[in-house]
Amino acid sequence: MSEASIKENLKEIKHRIKIACEKSSRNPEEITLIAVSKTKPNEAIIEACTAGQLHYGENRMQELQDKMERIELPGIQWHMIGTIQSNKIKYIAERVHWIHSVSKAKYLNEIEKRASSANRTINVLIQVNISGEDQKSGCEISDLPKILGHAKQLEYVQIKGLMGMATFTDDPEDVRHEFALLRTTLEDHKHFNGNNIELKELSMGMSGDFEVAIEEGATMVRVGSAIFGSRNYG
Repeated sequence: MSEASIKENLKEIKHRIKIACEKSSRNPEEITLIAVSKTKPNEAIIEACTAGQLHYGENRMQELQDKMERIELPGIQWHMIGTIQSNKIKYIAERVHWIHSVSKAKYLNEIEKRASSANRTINVLIQVNISGEDQKSGCEISDLPKILGHAKQLEYVQIKGLMGMATFTDDPEDVRHEFALLRTTLEDHKHFNGNNIELKELSMGMSGDFEVAIEEGATMVRVGSAIFGSRNYG
């Protein structure tokens, strides 16, 4: 995809974000657009950066590590949004800014250990299974108090909110209730806020449904194909 295409796609996505915010009486400045760059070449990310895009999400820890090492641009923010592997957290801890997909206390412990060694804090979102599908990652809502209670003991992990993946569907309206569930779940657990916990961010919505997610309270939307085009794999 050409630089012009990426630039135009970003412009279009931001326009759609603006419209969704207007529809729900929200400020577009509240929304962080995360460009999902998995499988895309470094050149595409650099082109998107040139167009003003600073936040990038990767699904695979090895690919994220490689890209963080090779792309160092002012203001760039890296988000790990895919499945966590405890034995690979050490490879991303020195550069990653956000980890969205944490669903167990054991991952928090490993992030804490590696962030401490790197002498830096890492922003974390707890992934909640809002679809009810067994194949979708995320903790059950009933597990959230235990995970947040454990997080309060940590120093280098900053819990910033929740992340969820909705059911794949052709009609975004079919998953509106799933986004609403994540929003109410966050609100219901704000009494855990304090010190290293600030339940504020809602990472939900992708290329096909991010407008509905914004209407239901998303503060971070993860958009890949609508920016970079379709993928050959992944």
